[in-house]
Amino acid sequence: MPEVILMGEPMAMFMANEFGPLENVSTYTRSLAGAEVNVGIGLTRLGHNCIYLTRLGDDPMGKYIANRLQNEHFDPRYLIADDRYPTAIQLKGKVRAGDPDVVYYRKHSAASHMTAEDVDRIDFSGVRHVHVTGIPPALSQSCREATYHLIECARKHNASLSFDPNLRISLWENRETMIRVINELASKCDMVLPGAEEGKILTGSDDPEKIADFYQNLGVKSVIVKIGKNGAYVRDGAAGYSLKTFPVPREKIVDTVGAGDGFAVGVISGKLEGLSLRDSVVRGNAIGSIQVENVSDNEGLPTPEDLKRFYAEYEAFQP
Repeated sequence: MPEVILMGEPMAMFMANEFGPLENVSTYTRSLAGAEVNVGIGLTRLGHNCIYLTRLGDDPMGKYIANRLQNEHFDPRYLIADDRYPTAIQLKGKVRAGDPDVVYYRKHSAASHMTAEDVDRIDFSGVRHVHVTGIPPALSQSCREATYHLIECARKHNASLSFDPNLRISLWENRETMIRVINELASKCDMVLPGAEEGKILTGSDDPEKIADFYQNLGVKSVIVKIGKNGAYVRDGAAGYSLKTFPVPREKIVDTVGAGDGFAVGVISGKLEGLSLRDSVVRGNAIGSIQVENVSDNEGLPTPEDLKRFYAEYEAFQP
């Protein structure tokens, strides 16, 4: 029985096989991308059953994604085939250091036409948690309405809610609307996971404690601020503390894209399994660290056995 719900836009991702500007790349390797699908894949690999709601074009890339998701053990009932609009595509560069160039082809995609009525298809029986990001509400007005409706349904069915802003400024009609909508959605959730740089845009400060103050003043119980290589700052009720991330050697870091999604996987899975929030954040830091050692956005996400091996490698590390 599905215990986690996610909604978003999966994309067929073409990763450059050569260094240099994308316009000079001759060959690519196909993979799968999308913030919410990354989180879902991470959760299913750790043994959690997930519903993933999306629309896919009735085209080769849509069929590729549907097959990948079923191979990752997603419930296929909510992968809606759409014969009117295409599946989104992403190009990703190859770099020796730093973040790669990423180019999206997602305007008027099938997923951008999701509606609140699509949310009504979901059977919430047994659902314990809903994870929401700020990407679907940026795609279109109908997706924005669907996101609000998903949160309302989660609250009605007593499911816990986590929210990752995942800012994609270029997708929004303007900055002011983005800030208003993102913070309004965050205020309706139990846990918010902004990055410090996102916090500066959304709250006016990149100070983790001030970011936590801002969201707790909106009614959020738990705020976890991601601080990249410096780990995370956690505010749970009145308690606040920092947790260092795992010291991955610089030569092992090949791609930082997807690290935040891996972090969310750790936090959500930990809470579902009854870990304390502190231990869940340690797991989040661990999975984020594993992810930066892999080129793909999600292929490095660990199984329980992979996670045990990683902890054993850093046995002496104290967060």
